Amino acid sequence: MEKAKLELVVGVFVLIGLVCLGYLSIKLGKLELIGGQFYEVEAEFDSVSGLKPGAAVEIAGVEVGRVKAIKLKEDRGVVTLSIRNDVKLFSDTMASIKTRGIIGEKFVSLSPGGGGEPLHAGSKIRDTESGLNLEELVSQYIHGKVN
Repeated sequence: MEKAKLELVVGVFVLIGLVCLGYLSIKLGKLELIGGQFYEVEAEFDSVSGLKPGAAVEIAGVEVGRVKAIKLKEDRGVVTLSIRNDVKLFSDTMASIKTRGIIGEKFVSLSPGGGGEPLHAGSKIRDTESGLNLEELVSQYIHGKVN
């Protein structure tokens, strides 16, 4: 009887530990189990080198969303951004791919405009700026093609 009680307590303890581990995995991985309160907009870039799905989308250094998907459309990279519903973007918003530090991770920085029409789900950000490609700059410097 005492052994069965001990096994039950250990089993409950392990179950609680697994639930906590699952919760932390979801929160730290910034996953959304249920749709969440986000809307999606697209932005086309000449180069999305180094940007990955799941990368942060920031306004003034504050995370407001994530990169949901990256695909190729003709010769340009199309990035789908998942933005929180409480963040309002306008048609004159500018999207830039930036890097944390010298060789850090890439993220999308938004500079929201104040004019124009509000962007809704499925809208496209027209003004974009591709990230700085450090390897390309070094190559140009080595081969003497820097202006």
